[in-house]
Amino acid sequence: MAITISTPLLMSTILFILTCIPIPSFSCPSHQKQALLHFKSTLTTTISSSSYHMVQLKSWNPTSDCCSWERVNCTETKTITELHLDGLVVPLPGIDPAPVFSDILAPLFHIRSLTLLDISNNSLHDEIPGDGFVNLTELVHLDLKDNHNNMLEGELGPEFGSFQNLTTLRLSYNYFKGGIPSHLFKLKSLRVLDLSDNTLKGGLSVEVGKLLNLESLILSANFLSGKLPEEIGKLTKLRELLLQNNKFSSGVPSSTANLKNLETLDLSHNSFSMQIPASIGTLPNITAVDLSNNKFTGPIPSSMQNMSKLVILRLHNNKLVGKIPTWLFNFTSLDTLFIGGKGNGLTWNNKAKFIPNYSLKFLSLISCNISGQFPEWISSQKRLIYLDLSQNNIEGRYPDFLIGGKFQIIYLSENKLTGLIPPLLIESANLLVLDLSRNNFYGELPENIGNAKKIGYLSLSENNISGQIPMSIFKIDTLIYPDLSTNRLFGDNLPLFGDKSMLHTLDLSYNNFSGNIPINFPKGIRHLYLCGNKFSGNLPWYWTRLVDLRVLDFHGNNITGKLQDTLPQNQALEALILRNNSLEGYIPSNIYNLTSLRILDLSCNNLTRSLPQEMTNLPIMMETHQIPTLFPTSHSILAIDRDFTYRDLVVTWKKSFQGLAFHNFDTYTLLDVSHNKISGEIPSSLGNLKALKLFNISHNRISGHIPVSFGDLQNIESLDLSHNEISGSIPQSLVKLKQVSVLDLSNNRLTGKIPVGSQMDTMTEFGNNAGLCGMQIGVTCPEDIRPSKEKEKDDEDGKNSWFLWEGTWVGFPFGFFSSIVIMGYFLDFLRLFKLW
Repeated sequence: MAITISTPLLMSTILFILTCIPIPSFSCPSHQKQALLHFKSTLTTTISSSSYHMVQLKSWNPTSDCCSWERVNCTETKTITELHLDGLVVPLPGIDPAPVFSDILAPLFHIRSLTLLDISNNSLHDEIPGDGFVNLTELVHLDLKDNHNNMLEGELGPEFGSFQNLTTLRLSYNYFKGGIPSHLFKLKSLRVLDLSDNTLKGGLSVEVGKLLNLESLILSANFLSGKLPEEIGKLTKLRELLLQNNKFSSGVPSSTANLKNLETLDLSHNSFSMQIPASIGTLPNITAVDLSNNKFTGPIPSSMQNMSKLVILRLHNNKLVGKIPTWLFNFTSLDTLFIGGKGNGLTWNNKAKFIPNYSLKFLSLISCNISGQFPEWISSQKRLIYLDLSQNNIEGRYPDFLIGGKFQIIYLSENKLTGLIPPLLIESANLLVLDLSRNNFYGELPENIGNAKKIGYLSLSENNISGQIPMSIFKIDTLIYPDLSTNRLFGDNLPLFGDKSMLHTLDLSYNNFSGNIPINFPKGIRHLYLCGNKFSGNLPWYWTRLVDLRVLDFHGNNITGKLQDTLPQNQALEALILRNNSLEGYIPSNIYNLTSLRILDLSCNNLTRSLPQEMTNLPIMMETHQIPTLFPTSHSILAIDRDFTYRDLVVTWKKSFQGLAFHNFDTYTLLDVSHNKISGEIPSSLGNLKALKLFNISHNRISGHIPVSFGDLQNIESLDLSHNEISGSIPQSLVKLKQVSVLDLSNNRLTGKIPVGSQMDTMTEFGNNAGLCGMQIGVTCPEDIRPSKEKEKDDEDGKNSWFLWEGTWVGFPFGFFSSIVIMGYFLDFLRLFKLW
């Protein structure tokens, strides 16, 4: 029997079924859309268009589905799961922008379905809003890294312990401080942990061994210290271990032998010591090993020859010893080899003849005792772009196989190379860096030097090169730093460098250049070394327009004119050295305009008048904290642990000529106006220069007293006031100078007692001050000597006192017994009288 179903019943059944089937949404949830629009609105109103470039997010509008917006990913059910908001806000170059505070992220914390949040590279400042992040419990991927824009700070709070599903956490390039918190080690799903380039301190906890799924551990460029825990060997899935640029010490744990999946190991720039563990050679998948710049000792372990997949090996700047093993040249995939370097004791087998199985791109064998001719095997390396054989004993002429090819960077300084500089070398199409300094090259510079179209760093210093500088050198627009110092170059017409030039530093010191002071320098030049030549004439006013000039070293020439008319007024100037010239006039009051000045050397000139009060307003010399130097020490064209070698600033430091190391430049503050004709009194306000380390006004005509305020020069190490006409007493306040090691007050008119206490007890340079006395010079002060009559009276009183006591001791017993005898007779007399 057929069953019939009425039409109304059928329709009702179909409608019921349809209501039970989930139908995907055609738009993202309204509250999530509103959160994103609120974020965009806050971002737009916060950002200053004059300071930042901001991605406009044009697709983010109220009328469209937010799942279709750029940088937004959703599930099939239209729920937002991923926000790729990296690089939305980038500061404009050359502008110091106002901070973008991290509280603009608040609207995003309402989107609790997020599994990926990337807000890296956005110039964010301030602490992470922990109370907001704690809502995002579904996060799998969190990226807050900076790439030199974010400046998030504070400690890594407990909110990070809430992300139990997290597999990737990137917090690099920020200012996070404190230790690595224990709650990070509870994120057992974590595969990538990147905390590099922060200010984290303390050790690496043994709890790191709990992160059993970790594949990448990046803690580089912090202040982490102590031993690496053995528990690191439990991270058997680890493929990348980057701990460089920290303060880790002791040896490498033997448990690293368990890291069989490890591909990259970088422990460079730490304080690891002991021998390189042999177990490192048992890592079958390792491709890159960097142990450079540590304190490893002993030989290179032979087990390392088993690392068959090795591409990069960097062991330089350690304390390794022994012969450089020949098996290093048996690898088939090696691309980069760096051994030797500062502090090492490795030696090259100069008799060995072989051809490596690999073709290197980067080779460094600094200070490996290579002697004789160039090693022949290097000619087989046709892919070489970087070669550093400096600080060896290589002899002969520049080899032909190092001309042309793919070479970009060549360091051959401090060898025994000789001959002419090959003209074809200059025309090498790819050459960026050429350092042939401290050899025995002679002859003139090649006339075709202007054909070096790409060269940025050219150092030919300390050779025997003569003649004039070819005018074609100004054609090299890429030239950043030419160093031609300490040769026999001459001429009175230097090449013209146009304003389009990239010239950053020019060193022509210690040659025989003469004539008027050149003015043809580009506006962007920062370091100018022209010392030790025969330049003459006035300082050109033109130099004031060199607004980026940091160092001007012109000592040892014949500069004339009045200083007050030609003193450079560059606010960026940090070092001005005009020692040993013929300058006249006086130190002008507008010297306070040199707001960045930390080294001023005007000694050995003919300056007169008094020291201006305005010298006490030099900000850098007043601050007691270190101010980071503005000088870069490297450039992008210099690859792999190589910095520009800036000339040391030679000054009179603690009574002898010394070079102030450039890499420590920000620790020096110096004021030297000695050997002039300066008169008048010392301004008492000079005591405000609390950061000053050396102050020398010796060999002048200065009078008056030593200011009591000099006791406030808390960082002074050398104070020389000798050979003047200073009078009065030495103030007791100088006892407060705890850092001083040189104090010269000799050849003045000082009087009175030399103060005692602290460093003053060890100072001895007080000679030719007729009125001084004190234990330091072996002259007893009058107040420490008693008058002779008083002494005689004291002696007489002493004698009388002695006789008095002696008479007492002798007379007392005699008188006592005499009294008894007399009393006896007296009593007998009374007894007789009574009887009578």
